[in-house]
Amino acid sequence: MPTLTYRDALNQALREEMTRDDRVFLMGEEVGVYQGAYKVSRGLLEEFGPMRVVDTPITELGFAGVGVGAAMVGLRPIVEFMTWNFALLAVDQLVNSAAKMRYMSGGQVGVPAVFRGPGGAALQLAAQHSQAFESWYAHIPGLKVVMPATPADAKGLLKSAIRDDDPVIFIEGEMLYNVKGEVPEGEHLIPIGRADVKREGGDVTLICHSKTVTVALKAAEQLAGDGVHAEVVDLRTIRPLDTETVLASVGKTHRCVVVEEGWSFAGVGAQVVDVIQRDAFDELDAPVIRVTGADVPMPYNKQLEKAAKADPAKVIAAVNRVLYRG
Repeated sequence: MPTLTYRDALNQALREEMTRDDRVFLMGEEVGVYQGAYKVSRGLLEEFGPMRVVDTPITELGFAGVGVGAAMVGLRPIVEFMTWNFALLAVDQLVNSAAKMRYMSGGQVGVPAVFRGPGGAALQLAAQHSQAFESWYAHIPGLKVVMPATPADAKGLLKSAIRDDDPVIFIEGEMLYNVKGEVPEGEHLIPIGRADVKREGGDVTLICHSKTVTVALKAAEQLAGDGVHAEVVDLRTIRPLDTETVLASVGKTHRCVVVEEGWSFAGVGAQVVDVIQRDAFDELDAPVIRVTGADVPMPYNKQLEKAAKADPAKVIAAVNRVLYRG
């Protein structure tokens, strides 16, 4: 298989789906002439023209609404936000229109749209541009929330999201665009709602998603040198949540640490822990521990920003606690 960056895998998915289905089009700020803020849409304007690769004004609420309306009448829009921090301005369209239209119309009108772009922290983008909002959107009935961590998953899940008949919140890792990995060519689809075991192990389960997959894998590698074999479960999809894979892993290891980038209060990890304590309580040999971002606005200072993020050292410390080591 060819090796691609995360951004090129997304680009390949967009190109393949726009070629396959002429109802698919891309819209957003700088997606056309500038070829995307992160170059995910590179070459698409030249190939598909300005009717299908549409540069929009800086009006998130407006163009998100255009996307919802286009989906309601039979098109399949892909709406790119330059960052999910800016999508705060469009949240009314996402929550009150896209998520609810099928329900409010008694199933007569769907919104087959993908809303995508980078989320979470990068490097020193400070409090207003470093926020992980996945738990917000996962809270809303009617929205699917997808967060791939690898190039192969990015391609396969984006293609599935574009073909889905309901609105999909597709959050890309802002620090993942240059990550490289093998990506299958052609028809590569990954079902929405299916987690993936990124590393097998029998001593403790590390549940993660998006950028924290790399954190968990680094922690697992270091733990292996100390004789601890951690299983790394990448959720890939936040909603629907693959509880079957989570419970199967916890049933095997009997210990669990949940790692996420976002804030702790009402975060994704809280939902995962609820599933585990409800359906696998008797399997646990220790309480489940969560490793999250600090419960503060993201600092701009480099050292404070580093201290606020989940990292392998924090994961290893949590693993030692659930193993009652040290």
